[in-house]
Amino acid sequence: MKINQEILKDKAISLLKTLISIPSFSGEEDGTGDAIQAFLNDFGIKTERQFNNVYAFNKYFDPNKPTLLLNSHHDTVKPNSAYSKDPFHPHIESGKLFGLGSNDAGGCLVSLLATFVHFYGQEGLNHNIIMAATGEEEDAGEKSIRALLPILPKIDVAIVGEPTLMDLAIAEKGLVVFDAVVEGTPSHAAHPNDNNAIYNAIEVLQWFKEYRFEKVSDALGEVKMTVTQIKAGNQHNVVPAQVDLVVDVRVNDCYTNQEIAERLQKVAPCKMTPRSLRLNSSSIDPNHDLVKSGVALGRKTYGSPTLSDQAALTCQSVKLGPGDSTRSHSADEFIYIDEIEEGIDLYIKILKGFLQ
Repeated sequence: MKINQEILKDKAISLLKTLISIPSFSGEEDGTGDAIQAFLNDFGIKTERQFNNVYAFNKYFDPNKPTLLLNSHHDTVKPNSAYSKDPFHPHIESGKLFGLGSNDAGGCLVSLLATFVHFYGQEGLNHNIIMAATGEEEDAGEKSIRALLPILPKIDVAIVGEPTLMDLAIAEKGLVVFDAVVEGTPSHAAHPNDNNAIYNAIEVLQWFKEYRFEKVSDALGEVKMTVTQIKAGNQHNVVPAQVDLVVDVRVNDCYTNQEIAERLQKVAPCKMTPRSLRLNSSSIDPNHDLVKSGVALGRKTYGSPTLSDQAALTCQSVKLGPGDSTRSHSADEFIYIDEIEEGIDLYIKILKGFLQ
């Protein structure tokens, strides 16, 4: 059954309005999961559900073919205090659809869902398609795409829907957060102490500021290491035994998170403990046919410094979607209606060039 593309766009925008109106903080996406299932079911598409992860397979799924995953998330962060509009009241002003999650990543999600509906019943595609609308992306939760992937068939390549202005993020930095400890000798402030942990931290902070990892990525540039938190002492007359630091490390695709952790634990002038090593960098070959299809349509490629569910994938993947990343998590979040409509058109054109 061929579905009119304009009708598909209207239904996608209507779905996004519905999603905005339903609070869906990470771990609380039951209502939006129901709405997504209803959307697909209305097109005669059978859905599966694990927790609040909703997924579906194209009609002519063939286990002998490679598989393309279309993925975006339907959870949101909580609205910040600077909102001047009701975050759960979807409304359009001057071509902008306002509401929490409209840009991150509702516009991407409904555009991918519309794209999946477009290709759902087509025969002769060179890849299977799995559509997965997943939860708990914002907090990288245990019931996110990480829980879903083990029960899905092997994924060969993926499009992760995040706002990129419909340019192709062909690489994404990983993340390792370290708890670091600078040690010293505790003492009364009135007594001499040449091993003051706070003074020792000065050289350590300078080391973090100046240290460079030697491998530089063509797409992602250098590994970026930033001290983001510092804490020490609780009394004016006591020299503390240690200074606690938090170090945020954005990892390029030249290193694994394990390699970064091993290096820093060896060379850093303080104790360093990684909180997690699971948020690895991700990338796709710039010469992959999926990338070529996008480039042929005039889309740019770039490396993304921000994290997404790509970090959970082990296959090649590209981050791609309507909307602008700079609007994500901002007050009075919005996405242009034109961006959604163009996003659906471009997703379909890119996949036509890849799947057919």
